[in-house]
Amino acid sequence: MGIFRKKDVSRDRTGMRRHLRLLDLILLGIGAMVGTGIFTITGTAAATLAGPALVISIIISALCVSMSAFFYAEFASRIPANGGAYSYLYAVLGEFPAWIVGWLTIMEFMTAVSSVASGWASYLKGLLNGFGLSMPKMLNGTFNPQAGTYIDLLPILVLVFVTGVVLLNSRAALRFNSALVVLKFSALALFILAGIFFIKPGNWSHFAPFGFGKLYGGEVGIMAGASLMFFAFLGFESISMAVDEIKEPQKNVPRGIVLSLSIVTVLYILVTLVLTGIVHYSQLDVADAVAFALRSVGLSWAANYVSVVAILTLITVCISMTYALSRMIYSIARDGLLPKSFRKLTATSRVPKNATILVGIAAAVCAGMFPLASIASFLNICTLAYLMLLAVAILKLRKDKGLPQAGEFKTPLVPLTPILSIIICLSFMSQYGSDTWLAFGLALLVGMIIYFIYGYHHSEIN
Repeated sequence: MGIFRKKDVSRDRTGMRRHLRLLDLILLGIGAMVGTGIFTITGTAAATLAGPALVISIIISALCVSMSAFFYAEFASRIPANGGAYSYLYAVLGEFPAWIVGWLTIMEFMTAVSSVASGWASYLKGLLNGFGLSMPKMLNGTFNPQAGTYIDLLPILVLVFVTGVVLLNSRAALRFNSALVVLKFSALALFILAGIFFIKPGNWSHFAPFGFGKLYGGEVGIMAGASLMFFAFLGFESISMAVDEIKEPQKNVPRGIVLSLSIVTVLYILVTLVLTGIVHYSQLDVADAVAFALRSVGLSWAANYVSVVAILTLITVCISMTYALSRMIYSIARDGLLPKSFRKLTATSRVPKNATILVGIAAAVCAGMFPLASIASFLNICTLAYLMLLAVAILKLRKDKGLPQAGEFKTPLVPLTPILSIIICLSFMSQYGSDTWLAFGLALLVGMIIYFIYGYHHSEIN
């Protein structure tokens, strides 16, 4: 059998417990998406790429992501298998494309967890500095002996905590995540409701100072802003990675994906409008844009609340993505493409223990030892690549199995929607520089080496 051998993943059985409801899925999706994108990236993107027209960038990104969300929803209703895009491609395009998608997803989520943990640590360091407190220098930065720093301890500690939470039974972990998501919403709602009274329409007068930009190869403008803001929506796919633990997955997964994405899109639009209305876009290139805007109009109490909540709730992104990624690694190991030890479940809570610990350790090493300055671009290009493969897979699914049956989710306007999705993804990918493309190429090479050395020979369908 060749590298394009297929597997009927819908027949897989799992030892996990089905207990997650629609509300759990919506909060899981929101928890994964609403993080550094809303608290940090919006300000930087407005100041350097799109100005107030960033709201149009967000809409373009949301439309692109929505197309992919439709594909996820149809696959989830027609092929209800754990592991997200990896499992869908395994059934439709074959093993090697599935592995590539799985590998890119692993890197996306693992590096995202690391970057969010580092961001969380930066917020906390800033808060501690305000009280005259700081970590010892050697434990206060990534590996740089010349600067006297060897390890960044705080992100490692938060990832130890996150791993411990995810190792609990899934219900307990997601309840904790849901509580933090509600807290996060309270901070953003406060920002919108308080900030709306301080909007200066004049700040929107130069609505698109950088222009529309280029569809391909642009560096600034609305399209470049859309390419960066794509980062802010990453995480919606985490819902589809937990199918084995979801009640009525064929109904609830599509609903969870569509509803969580819709809520987040509206939230991002409102926050961006208020943010650029309060403060001139040129002043927003700061790490804490939302809190900065509130301080600029004298609402220090609200800014402090937003900062504290941001510190607390960035953990939700780590929890959601660690939870989802551990389930994907479990699925890949169950298929034999990764060592069998990663498909081991705990006896009582039925959680993939070793897969969760692997995610925690790898993310902690990355966050504690290596700087992650260009992480958004790398994450995006990996994600855009596998979303293009997902678009190809939906075309193949329709060709092989025809239209969805009654009760199954139907992606609108196929084949137009997947073709348009591929074009938009290519446009976004062209906005990145050579360094990002080099990192992407090296990542693909490493993934292929792992597959041909280990995965191909240990596959369960050999």
